[in-house]
Amino acid sequence: MAFDGTVIACMVKELKERTEGGRITKIAQPEPDELLLTLKKDRDASRLLISANASLPLIYFTDKNKTSPMTAPNFCMLLRKHIGTARIVSVVQPDFERIIDFTLEHLDDLGDLCRKHLIVELMGKHSNIIFCDETYKIIDSIKHVSAQVSSVREVLPGRDYFIPRTVEKENPLLAEEEGFLSFLNDAPQPLYKALYGHYTGVSPAAALEICCRASLDSGQPANTLNELEQTHLFRTFSYYFEDIAGGRFSPAIIYQNGEPVEFTALPTSCYENCAVRPFPSVSLVLETYYAEKNAVTRSRQKSADLRRIIQTLLERNVKKLELQEKQMKDTEKKDKYRIYGELLNTYGYSLKGGERSLKALNYYTDQEIEIPLDETLTAKENAQKYFDRYNKLKRTFEALSTLLVETREEIDHLESIAQALDIAMTEEDLAEIKEEMREFGYIKKRGPKEKKGRNKSRPFHYISSDGFHIYIGKNNYQNEDLTFKVAQGGDWWFHAKGMPGSHVIVQTRGQELPDRTFEEAGRLAAYYSKGRGGDKVEIDYIQRKHVKKVSGAKPGFVIYHTNYSMVSAPDIQGIQEGE
Repeated sequence: MAFDGTVIACMVKELKERTEGGRITKIAQPEPDELLLTLKKDRDASRLLISANASLPLIYFTDKNKTSPMTAPNFCMLLRKHIGTARIVSVVQPDFERIIDFTLEHLDDLGDLCRKHLIVELMGKHSNIIFCDETYKIIDSIKHVSAQVSSVREVLPGRDYFIPRTVEKENPLLAEEEGFLSFLNDAPQPLYKALYGHYTGVSPAAALEICCRASLDSGQPANTLNELEQTHLFRTFSYYFEDIAGGRFSPAIIYQNGEPVEFTALPTSCYENCAVRPFPSVSLVLETYYAEKNAVTRSRQKSADLRRIIQTLLERNVKKLELQEKQMKDTEKKDKYRIYGELLNTYGYSLKGGERSLKALNYYTDQEIEIPLDETLTAKENAQKYFDRYNKLKRTFEALSTLLVETREEIDHLESIAQALDIAMTEEDLAEIKEEMREFGYIKKRGPKEKKGRNKSRPFHYISSDGFHIYIGKNNYQNEDLTFKVAQGGDWWFHAKGMPGSHVIVQTRGQELPDRTFEEAGRLAAYYSKGRGGDKVEIDYIQRKHVKKVSGAKPGFVIYHTNYSMVSAPDIQGIQEGE
């Protein structure tokens, strides 16, 4: 969900509970467009981060501190002078806008009690933090907006503060049925667009959620709804905003394929097949969501170079394999040349010289064959020529038999690294993959100044519906450790058949696994494999004691026999993640 009126309302509820009646004890400005307030209420101290960043405006409580510049900016100094010890009287959200208005009470230079307003506008590129007096006259702002920048409103000291109304929108908390139905009848645009275009603070995500709850097509024109559908939509709309007005929030992050894809302040109906992780506060939601989102983005950026290296090596080895297979196909002629040589030694006495071919009986097949000849050579010399060709192709066959195995193993290894890069989530995950690439010469070895040793990450951990712990390796090193160091002989081992994938270990602790746990482990093995994008993946599973490591094989590569098989969908929804 966007940082819309719903999320702001949830944040205001939290701000009221944690700050109203409390005091500001410290003000810092770690970034040009960011404030960090330290607040105290009932002996409980907390930090409130307020960011007016144009690309990511935010407000949430955090436990983390930030380094401030050596010299405080002018706006920070001004706030310290006026409200450095102010009491927070109230926190409000005017007209369901993406605005938070802090009313602050403090003593002026003469010791008289007076009030100020710190207004936080979280409106994308128009975001700002504005400091006003009791009459809403602007004292200063973290961003100055002149008439040359905006023709709608100047944000400069001495100007009157007002909320710009560039588009006439209604407050959804005050919506009445008659007006709601009237606007629907006059709206030709898609239903969800009509909702967020008519009501303030309603984002496209919130409009889609309302349509989903009402079981209506969000894309159909709003003015095509029949009377029953209009009434049902209004009831759904009203219930949605009654929950907001009543403070009945359920902050959560929505995960898809293990990655955060959305956050929400209310229960959602639009993500039925996604995992939903609830949180006690919207602050924790925002801090966790953006931290995890940034971690995934950073991980993908840092893995881009490794991906390019692996992809280049894969393409090179695939071309090499094609060439080797073509050369191997050419060696199929070797036995024919050997037979030609033997038959020439046997029947060559009948040649008089100058012949272009010899017809002879092949005593291996009892069929007559025709042997091409070089008319300038004798029968013995032609035979030797064919034996030379045979020996050359024989040597090529012997060399290629080894090279083909090596090239295929190299491709399998590179594909396993590529698959590990696809599921890498953290810098520690990438560090292990990088270490493996160094070990096998895919990238340069560490310099003398670089740290040695592996920076270990933790494998994925799930708990089956029957309470069994399931561990999944994130890379070849972890696969090796899980299978041969962590797993016991009676534990069960799962792996996608014939393709790169993670080793999946189910710890039995001496118990017999229920069918449901087998099924869930199979789904995990399918999901964490190259077949993730398909509908079904064939999974091999066997007890760990039957899995063997081949001497000299690359990490994570094993052999096994007499295994069981199942077909699983790469869908892990509903499987509980462990700590």
